[in-house]
Amino acid sequence: MKRLYIVDDLTAVRQMLADVLERHNYEIIGGCGNGQDALKEIQDLKPDIVIVDARLPGLNGLEIVRRLNRQLPDTRFLVFSAYQNPSIVKDMLEAGAHGFVEKTANLREFINGLGIVAEGGTFFGPNVAELIRSVVANPGNVQRSKDTLTEREREVLQMIAEGHSTKEIAGKLGLSIKTVDNHRTNMMRKLDLHNVASITRYAMQNGLIDLEPAI
Repeated sequence: MKRLYIVDDLTAVRQMLADVLERHNYEIIGGCGNGQDALKEIQDLKPDIVIVDARLPGLNGLEIVRRLNRQLPDTRFLVFSAYQNPSIVKDMLEAGAHGFVEKTANLREFINGLGIVAEGGTFFGPNVAELIRSVVANPGNVQRSKDTLTEREREVLQMIAEGHSTKEIAGKLGLSIKTVDNHRTNMMRKLDLHNVASITRYAMQNGLIDLEPAI
């Protein structure tokens, strides 16, 4: 029986997925709605499969996949998200995601995709597959600038866009205020951003935060 961990900021989604997947012979060993907390739990639990949303508070799904793919090479990652931007799809693939299913998919498609990923294959929903073909055909249309950021700079970028102050970011990441300011300065210089509004807009366009509040 495959051991599975679910990362989604909506409690109802996590609970519904757990209920359904347990009936399909998966063992649900944990779940979380905050990216930073999920990262630590997954590192400890070492599940066979992680189902992860692209947009999460604290640490987005892309960062979770990027970091854990290196640390847990035997763990499989299935992205389950409503966000289908060519940039985020491309980045997820490069980070090591083994599948991507849209939240608009029906249950049969989701279970099928999960089964394929669980058995060592790759699966992409039809809309995502079309985006992949578009990215391959027109690679120049996909934004690449955030690839130059360090892990800390990406964390600071997301947390600024989520509305956290420098002091709050320093406390959450265990850094000094001066260090956070340095990461912020370097991130803004690399991305040619000049204020919080432009940082927030960039984060929205790249799927790091929600465009609208969750219901």
